[in-house]
Amino acid sequence: MVILIFFAIHWYSSLFFQSLFHHRYAAHGMFRMSKFWERVFYIGCFITQGSSYISARAYGIMHRLHHANTDLKGDPHSPANDPNLFAMMWSTRNNYFAIYKGRTVVPEKFTKDLPDWKAFDRIFHNYIFRMSWIAVYVAFYIAFATAWWQYLMLPVTILIGSFQGAAVNYWAHWFGYVNFKQSNTSKNILPVDPIFWGESFHNNHHQFPGRPNNAHRWFEVDMGYLAMKAMDFLGIIKLRKVGIA
Repeated sequence: MVILIFFAIHWYSSLFFQSLFHHRYAAHGMFRMSKFWERVFYIGCFITQGSSYISARAYGIMHRLHHANTDLKGDPHSPANDPNLFAMMWSTRNNYFAIYKGRTVVPEKFTKDLPDWKAFDRIFHNYIFRMSWIAVYVAFYIAFATAWWQYLMLPVTILIGSFQGAAVNYWAHWFGYVNFKQSNTSKNILPVDPIFWGESFHNNHHQFPGRPNNAHRWFEVDMGYLAMKAMDFLGIIKLRKVGIA
């Protein structure tokens, strides 16, 4: 029971920070926040993503390239360019690090208005901390797992941010339903989305990439958008009417 509770908390807390900070804030600029709250979110990303922690700036650039080149050769994470899910995850990893380390030449239009805390990433974005997080996760599972099958969740725990990103970016270009016919393969995975907090409405998102609410039809509820509305009400963020396309 402890492992299941931990996994659920880890899944949704990591998803919260990845969805709101990396995707909706860094990549799409759907809201504004102060430097103080930016740094709170940086720390939250590191704590919840753990061994799969990534730079908000590098992710923002990578995802903007995805929207500009969806399913084409320049798309850094599309199943159209790889034979299977794991090949796409590996390609995404390589493309991400090429951007993070400056090996990929990126046009200036993709690098504007991105969060960037170089000192933080210089300290925490490395394999020493990744391996340390993995050691913590393994020790936790050893201490609290009560059945062999619970260890099957350990790889997801270690790569939680990668799995969440790959699930949407792979499955949502292969399976699901379409609200808007487009020149790409984007689809909505789930008609009701309690698993990915509205990120599974991928076809809607590709139609309106800068719109904070990914939901379109009456039965679609974007929990990420509701969270942003709550934070806007509390003064933590300021929602924009139109984000970055």
